[in-house]
Amino acid sequence: MRWDAEGAARAIAAAKASGMDFLEIALLDPSSTDAALGRRLLEQAGLPAVCSLGLPQAVWASHNPDGAIAFLTLALDRCAGLGALALTGVTYGGIGERSGLPPTTAELDNVARVIDAAARIARGHGLAFGIEPVNRYETHLINTAAQGVAMIERVGADNLFLHLDTYHMNIEEKGAANGIIAGRDHLRYIHLSESDRGTPGEGTCDWDEIFGALAAIGFEGGLAMESFVNMPPEIAHGLSVWRPVADSAEEVIGRGLPFLRNKARQYGLIERERGAA
Repeated sequence: MRWDAEGAARAIAAAKASGMDFLEIALLDPSSTDAALGRRLLEQAGLPAVCSLGLPQAVWASHNPDGAIAFLTLALDRCAGLGALALTGVTYGGIGERSGLPPTTAELDNVARVIDAAARIARGHGLAFGIEPVNRYETHLINTAAQGVAMIERVGADNLFLHLDTYHMNIEEKGAANGIIAGRDHLRYIHLSESDRGTPGEGTCDWDEIFGALAAIGFEGGLAMESFVNMPPEIAHGLSVWRPVADSAEEVIGRGLPFLRNKARQYGLIERERGAA
């Protein structure tokens, strides 16, 4: 979870060995990120990267927009230094941010201000900037694709995009396909995460509905497998994960990754490998 020399080398080697096409970097502590080293290792491995994060509580955009902008400015600098394509995630708030009430006009005004500023900074780096709706237990601000679209269209920056997540959609949308269709004009990235955040294909997510809807809208964005194994306590707390969601990372990658690749090929979202049936 730390993108220092040791963490970068370990993650890049593992992603390459697993045959992944790109790597999502959890940029939770931008100040400790060795961007130059990470970029060198990524380029040596031939791996594109996307960075993601959630804002620390002290700089949640809803109540500290200036702090959020400063944090995102640093994160975007590190993201650009890594040679990544985009910064995305819960870029508008924190994982576990709940006021106990619906979002207020003032909170959403602050969020829009932060996203507008961050999008401008991202554009200066040649980066795209994403917004990921997450479920009601992790934030009270943006839970659905439609809410994400509303914020993107309110800000209006051309480098903003919608980032969906099948785990959150399984809770919040009236069917995953409806969420995908609602977000279709801005959807550029999706986390493929099982209903229990464990091994894809071994939960209750309707993967044929998900991939069928992505194919129907002509999706050409990033397909990212996401599972949560071996998390630090602060992330586990925010996600309310209190037990192992899979026996091991090897299980998630060894069974989940082939499952998702096969579904993506079945629906024409990635090319078939040479010699594949």
